[in-house]
Amino acid sequence: MQSTAISPEQYMSELPADRKAAMNQLRTTMIKNLPPGFEEGMSYGILTYVVPHSLYPPGYHCNPKQALPFLSVASQKNFIAIYHMGLYASPELLQWFEESYENLNIGKLDMGKSCIRFKKPDRIPFDLIGELASKMTPEKWIAVYESAFKK
Repeated sequence: MQSTAISPEQYMSELPADRKAAMNQLRTTMIKNLPPGFEEGMSYGILTYVVPHSLYPPGYHCNPKQALPFLSVASQKNFIAIYHMGLYASPELLQWFEESYENLNIGKLDMGKSCIRFKKPDRIPFDLIGELASKMTPEKWIAVYESAFKK
């Protein structure tokens, strides 16, 4: 469900009632745990955390006018999603996350290449998500991004 919201505050205010608490907690988790330098905004109709042009002037290779995306949080039709580009680009980080999730014994991980899906908002492991958010600085993400994606 792509939103037409132009700010994170508008996006959050327009969420369905059954998603607001979990999405607010995820937003708070990101703001609290992301290393300094990432900025919150909207991209592709979802809440996104980016490396701003002030830190990475080239921007996103798909559209250099956009800041470099890192992590997004979205309320989709059937689930809440966390899109973490570092998981897609860093095999070590992906392995750590999969093992850490499994150790929680909270059920099977529902995950694509960089998309973690939660069909039940009350099953989101906020502490683990916070730790995941804290593991990569903007500078580290730029280095990983340039080695993995930039041609």
